[in-house]
Amino acid sequence: MDLSFKQLTVYLALLSIGGGTGWLGSRHLHGNYPASNSPAVPVVRPVAPQTQLPMPESRVVDRSSPNFIAEAVERVGPSVIRIDAARRVAKNVPDAFNNPLFKRFFGDRVPPEHERLQRGTGSGFIISSDGRLITNAHVVDGADVVRVTLKDGQVFEGRVKGVDDLTDIAVVQIEARDLPTAPIGTSDRIVAGQWAIAIGNPLGLDNTVTVGIISATGRSSSQVGIPDKRVRFIQTDAAINPGNSGGPLLNDRGQVIGVNTAIRANAQGLGFAIPIETALRIADQLFEKGKADHPYLGVKMVELNATLKEEMSQQLDLKLTENRGVLVVRVVEDSPAAIAGIVKGDIIQKVGGIAVNTPTQVQEQMELIAVGEELDVEINRLGKVQTLKVKAATFPASALSAID
Repeated sequence: MDLSFKQLTVYLALLSIGGGTGWLGSRHLHGNYPASNSPAVPVVRPVAPQTQLPMPESRVVDRSSPNFIAEAVERVGPSVIRIDAARRVAKNVPDAFNNPLFKRFFGDRVPPEHERLQRGTGSGFIISSDGRLITNAHVVDGADVVRVTLKDGQVFEGRVKGVDDLTDIAVVQIEARDLPTAPIGTSDRIVAGQWAIAIGNPLGLDNTVTVGIISATGRSSSQVGIPDKRVRFIQTDAAINPGNSGGPLLNDRGQVIGVNTAIRANAQGLGFAIPIETALRIADQLFEKGKADHPYLGVKMVELNATLKEEMSQQLDLKLTENRGVLVVRVVEDSPAAIAGIVKGDIIQKVGGIAVNTPTQVQEQMELIAVGEELDVEINRLGKVQTLKVKAATFPASALSAID
């Protein structure tokens, strides 16, 4: 092609613009081209994609919109288990079976034709990789063997190693190794308004997640409506239904802060959990010796205030001198308190050197010592302060009538 110098210059300019765009576009797509001698054209090389670690489950979680709840559930979910328990209960038992002679030979055994099988479902979670589980006492009450189902579908026969009715904690052992365990947090610093996440099997719907907030802390068993328990409950509005019992209550970091245990039948949006510190302390004893010992003082107490002061002065026929403190209104005969010299009308001011203003605080200090240990209890008796030494005894089964 015969071109003038001017035409050749224009042609080369057009070729450079058109070809440069196409080449850069091709390089951007493929990235395998050698470097050019022209400094105006950069070298573009592809970045190798980051290696993705496999998910613990067979399916991959959609990460397009992650949140702390989903992350907490993914972290704890594999350690949450389902418990199916069954126990035999008597039905239509003839009076003859209650005859002392019958019991002498057969004990409390009832013929199979007069028994029925009562089944129940609850939740729990794994606290050690060798198969130690925590659940509620009422979930496995009366059952020696239970069926434990993991989230991945594995089923194990579980042995109930111990039950503590006073705190509603029970422990179960399954024969397994390398199990996923629940990360444990603390409940002593949680406050109302923080996030709360519950996982369990409510109404037979496995692996159900509900979320809410911590509604309150330090609820007494009397406030919750189960005065025969000895626990300061965490209150939450995360939905807790029958079947959730024994499952974990989590904080926003996916750590267990409580064991879901109770709902009030006459209210909506009120759930309660046992603080994890209490649950683990009882669980350790149950695994070790099959029972839990609770230090026992042996008094009935009320929180004293200015309004109650006059009323209690009349009821006890005493001239109370203080407006605050923990007033002793009853002392159980032969109890540690009675042996130490505590009497009706004493105002407990300190336990173990710690100031107390409520019966719950007295109970908390008692729980910090072992049965058989001595504890200093400072009292105000009609204006005179004195310190008594109390030796804690084991909480007796007969002492469930609103005493510490």
